[in-house]
Amino acid sequence: MAALNVGIIGQGRSGRDIHGNYLVTDPEYFRIAAVVDPLEDRRQRAVAEYKCDAYADYHALFQRKDLDLVVNATPSHLHVPITREFLDAGYNVLCEKPLAKRAAEVDELIAAAERSGKVLAIFQQSRFAPYFLKMQEVIASGVLGRIVQISSFWNGYGRRWDWQTLQKYNGGSLLNTGPHPLDQALELFGEDMPEVFCRMDRANSYGDAEDHVKLILSGEGHPLIDIEISSCCGYPGTTYNVYGTRGGLRGTASGLEWKYFLPEEAPEQRLTEEPLCQPDGTPAYCSEQLPWRTESWQASEADGGAFTTAVRGLYRMLYRTLTTGAPLEVTPQQVRRQIAVIEECHRQNPGIY
Repeated sequence: MAALNVGIIGQGRSGRDIHGNYLVTDPEYFRIAAVVDPLEDRRQRAVAEYKCDAYADYHALFQRKDLDLVVNATPSHLHVPITREFLDAGYNVLCEKPLAKRAAEVDELIAAAERSGKVLAIFQQSRFAPYFLKMQEVIASGVLGRIVQISSFWNGYGRRWDWQTLQKYNGGSLLNTGPHPLDQALELFGEDMPEVFCRMDRANSYGDAEDHVKLILSGEGHPLIDIEISSCCGYPGTTYNVYGTRGGLRGTASGLEWKYFLPEEAPEQRLTEEPLCQPDGTPAYCSEQLPWRTESWQASEADGGAFTTAVRGLYRMLYRTLTTGAPLEVTPQQVRRQIAVIEECHRQNPGIY
């Protein structure tokens, strides 16, 4: 099994702290052959840490024929043009999220990948997060019954004043953080384009993009999805809360708990229009003791913890695609639907966008 040669464009919070930091731990599968960053100190650090070549301009990578994969970890507004350049030049590309700001831009990238016959992958590693995979397993088992609503809260309290608060750089909470909960939400929603309701606000941001998002996805035959992404939540709670007809689930990345009852074990009830009474004849409400079954799951810190496990899941999936032709598990077409939802959210908030 040969390791794939990787070039990373960008050595910032994503290019170094996520991609670089992971890839050096997986030498059986990947080798960092080159990095690009306009800042000299970052290039020098990469050469020392990765023992790779370093360039100030990404165009230098076009002279290399040894790269099996190019990781586009540039600022968000450069994702589309640089990814398109490398696809057109015949390189496989893994692009950081957000892939784009407009669905039409995703269509352009899909067309470029089809013309070149190369792979366009998007870094949606939260699809492989252990807690999300476990939650999908519990839902698919059917023990919770029909899923009525799924609430997803990615909240906290904090102020930001960096480039990701600015619209000109494709900043804002929905494009920055949103691709993670949205990718998961659309997997849980199922096929079809959902109806979208969204309200945004600028609360603590020093830029002109939103830092508070309320987003509801709905559709006939689908669960209602309620998403919050906020920087002004002083008391954040559970990340997920799943409502089912026979039980529910709640939890965070570190652990989940769920409870449910089996219909055959529940007390038999029948609809009545007669007043309900206590044994002594006084009025009563509907009341019963359901035989709840409870289960739980805890994330393991083995192999680097939940975040590293998710990153490894995406990269190993991509390795299979590049070496054996296995289909991508996160496809550009799936991400296009995500970007279409984000685009509709922007349209519904003209006071900001």
